[in-house]
Amino acid sequence: MHADTPAGRPIITVYDTLQQRKVPLQPLFPDEIRMYVCGPTVYDLAHIGNARPLVAFDVVARHLRARGYRVTFVRNITDVDDKIINRAREVGEDPAAFAERWTREYHADYQALNCLSIDLELRATVHIAEMQAQITQLIERGMAYEIDGSVYFSVSQFASYGELSKLPLEELRAGARKELEGHKRDAADFALWKAAKPGELAWSSPWGQGRPGWHIECSAMAQKYLGPRFDLHGGGIDLRFPHHENELAQSQGIHGPDSFAQYWLHNGFIGFRWVHKDQVLAEGSKISKSDEKMRFMYHAFVARTCIERHGGEAVRLWLLTTHYRNPIAFDVDMPPEDTSSLAALRLPGLEEAERRLEYAYLSLQRLEDALATLKPEPPGTVLAEADGWLERLSQALDDDFNTPVALAEWTAALGLVNRILDNKLLPVPAKDVRRRTLWRLAADLARAGAVLGLGKKPTAAWLAEHRSRRVKVRGLDEARIAELLRERSVARQQKDFARSDALRHELLALDVEVMDTPTGPRWRVCD
Repeated sequence: MHADTPAGRPIITVYDTLQQRKVPLQPLFPDEIRMYVCGPTVYDLAHIGNARPLVAFDVVARHLRARGYRVTFVRNITDVDDKIINRAREVGEDPAAFAERWTREYHADYQALNCLSIDLELRATVHIAEMQAQITQLIERGMAYEIDGSVYFSVSQFASYGELSKLPLEELRAGARKELEGHKRDAADFALWKAAKPGELAWSSPWGQGRPGWHIECSAMAQKYLGPRFDLHGGGIDLRFPHHENELAQSQGIHGPDSFAQYWLHNGFIGFRWVHKDQVLAEGSKISKSDEKMRFMYHAFVARTCIERHGGEAVRLWLLTTHYRNPIAFDVDMPPEDTSSLAALRLPGLEEAERRLEYAYLSLQRLEDALATLKPEPPGTVLAEADGWLERLSQALDDDFNTPVALAEWTAALGLVNRILDNKLLPVPAKDVRRRTLWRLAADLARAGAVLGLGKKPTAAWLAEHRSRRVKVRGLDEARIAELLRERSVARQQKDFARSDALRHELLALDVEVMDTPTGPRWRVCD
């Protein structure tokens, strides 16, 4: 029996990083969830690790809405930062134009991953006044101090500093992001406002020309749009310290110990393994440009590379096959003697995800073809396997958004579709039960796909895009394939079935499988 809330809505549990345990999600306001997720600093293409929170928190928002909550989903874009300024200077570009260019690239990846538009996407540079107001409040409360035009948060004045990351103060000091200025009162103190250097992007402030620190951005924007207290705060586990720790300190330094986020959700790292011929040549726990073991193969980790080779939806499926809190190992297969060649590159995990997704779309296409010849049945009995799987999928997501279990239910439902259409069920179901079951599966698969963000594109369009990608990656001769397919169609029209079969085998030698269906022949690239 699945426990329900007093209002009848199922209980959703989340793993709260602050409490370090799973707890029931109890919104501040009935029927409403307000969530803030840290977005990118836009100075380069995202890598596969950056893509993980985009997909993870998209599923969080989708499921909460499916369970009847009104969700306000807010995410920021950091468009002013040391990395942006330095990289823009290197390429001789205006920092604002540079950040906007990379923001467009980020949006392209986000859409390719089948993520829904969020409610509010906020630019840091548009909220300078709100940041300055919070900094002023922190100074007035004795939580911050100004030196030579820069303002720092005084960690010693915030007794619960380190509560989120669970690290002692000395470790926090050792691991803190080092500011360039050497005159802070404490090594752990962090910048709220940075005095401008010559030629830098800067704004006027009570402390002189400068720009905001990284952490104050999210505190100010979250407060403006969600209030001093809201439900969920999400991001990658690497943001827990220092970014989220500092957000929490700043915000509670102004509004008190019960303010800011009720629950903190963090997705795990994506690590890497360089594999070739069943050997692991190198590995690391986190994808990072600064890791020398992976710098020469970094092109393989760029999300755009993954999307172009395997499709954004396959990348999404691969990410969802592991629980969002758990680490993932991203395998890169490339020969040691040819690490720069995209032709020699293989991404086994994404290959498998693309195969699974092709199976899903082929199954959905078969179901569409079958339903085109069947009238909907009035309500009544369906096969037992078709009854209840969608709620089990939802219950898996109720349990801290357990996508692997949810995907297992989705995959089993697709398998049931094929077993019905292949007449492999024993005992053979009555015709009305069979028809009713197929219609029920179609409706429930659509609902499941809407929550998972999978299988929602027009089947023929997705399969054609998939086929084109496979042809390109495999280096197949598409013109030759098209010629053989035309010859085979002519042979079938002339009822020359021997020639048709010979052409089928010739195509198969080119790794092309032809499938004859009631609506005409279709083809795919073999695995």
